[in-house]
Amino acid sequence: MPVVGFDLDMTLVDSRERIVTCLSATLAAHGAPVDDGAIWRCIGLPLETALGRLAPGHDVTALAREYRGRHDAPDAPPVAVLPGAAEALRAVRDAGGRTLVVSAKVQPALEKLLADTALAPLVDEAVGGRYGPQKGEVLRDRRATAYVGDHPGDVVAARTGAAASVAVATGPHTASELAAVGPDVLLDHLHAFPGWLDEHVLDLRLAALDARLRELGSVLVAFSGGADSALLLAAAVRALGPDRVAAATAVSGSLASGELDDARRLADELGARLLTPATREIEREGYRANAGDRCYFCKAELLDVLRPLAAEHGLAHVATGTNADDAVAGFRPGIRAAAERGAVTPLLDAGLTKAQVRAASRRWGLRTSDKPAAACLSSRIAYGVPITPRRLARVDRAEAALRRVLRDAGIAVSDLRVRDLGENRARVEVDAARVEDVAGLREAGRVVLDAGFDDVHVDPRGFRSGSMNELLADPPRYR
Repeated sequence: MPVVGFDLDMTLVDSRERIVTCLSATLAAHGAPVDDGAIWRCIGLPLETALGRLAPGHDVTALAREYRGRHDAPDAPPVAVLPGAAEALRAVRDAGGRTLVVSAKVQPALEKLLADTALAPLVDEAVGGRYGPQKGEVLRDRRATAYVGDHPGDVVAARTGAAASVAVATGPHTASELAAVGPDVLLDHLHAFPGWLDEHVLDLRLAALDARLRELGSVLVAFSGGADSALLLAAAVRALGPDRVAAATAVSGSLASGELDDARRLADELGARLLTPATREIEREGYRANAGDRCYFCKAELLDVLRPLAAEHGLAHVATGTNADDAVAGFRPGIRAAAERGAVTPLLDAGLTKAQVRAASRRWGLRTSDKPAAACLSSRIAYGVPITPRRLARVDRAEAALRRVLRDAGIAVSDLRVRDLGENRARVEVDAARVEDVAGLREAGRVVLDAGFDDVHVDPRGFRSGSMNELLADPPRYR
């Protein structure tokens, strides 16, 4: 979970008018008038430090007390939230992180300003009275991964706190002045921050994935050839080397045509050896019965085959491509079966979501980055309809034929399923945007009927991953 720190003045809030007006009035009252531009350049410094520069020889403690009275007065000039500030804070929350404001402003003034600008609900913790290296100590203590600020002192703070320094040119220092002190990234404004944060969080999670794989030492990857298992295999080869990694694609009647050949090509591209053990899930009564917990028995068979295979090849663990979204996706009996059998889940352990899996795959040039989900053929058969080799083969024939017909007709689809609803009825699901095109193509229906169905219709709602779960009124509980 990332912790991201932010400076306050001229980073999150535009406090220029209030600070300049109140400091100018305070200094003038003590016979030390200063040009507003000089005050502007001091924003971001501790108040006493700024007063020492602006009014040398004066009692800075007294001046600070008077200034704070003006600053916190009801008639003080307003302070506005800078463009993109609220969105930046929300982006951290959306990434599952915590927001931390660390400012040179004293604690009471810091908390009041956050409340006055309505930013307080977006801030998990606020720490005042810190500058430069002192900010860095707070960042280090909170294990912040980044610190965002508009002042060269904020770059120093990030460096001291071992955090990435994100400089924003929204304060008194120009972009070139900020660049000169060497921030890790320089943004013109906070509107650019969420995009940077996405990359930052991905970097953190890929580093966590690498560390987790190195900790495991060696793995056999349950390899479907989809986006998740492909990224996991690529990461494992990177972290451990090809000698301590292998991929395993289970061969059975539930594997769709072409998937095994594609898995072979992909494993070869990733520099990994591919094992192709046979699995016999069809021999498991719970799998054939096809109740709502069918995936439990399928995954149990897979792991019961892969565990001894891993041991045979000297690999310490069997790893699945379960990601962070899978773990919160509701009814997923297969995940439980794998966990019961000791499978490890490096993507989940690193916190990688499906979107991040695809983003990382694009970064690494994996051709699976946009590959649609390709669940096993049994997922096409409605719950309660017994799974048989004939039904699996029929669905496979229908999908293969339908893909050919659509390709020949120039109808490009990413997702396609032929669902066996029982009683020789089939339902076709394709991308929602192509439903009308497919429904209007007579040949599409004909090839599904020719595969062995008596009735077929195109679902007007389009493809939905896990749509068969919609038929479950009350998913069974695990025994």
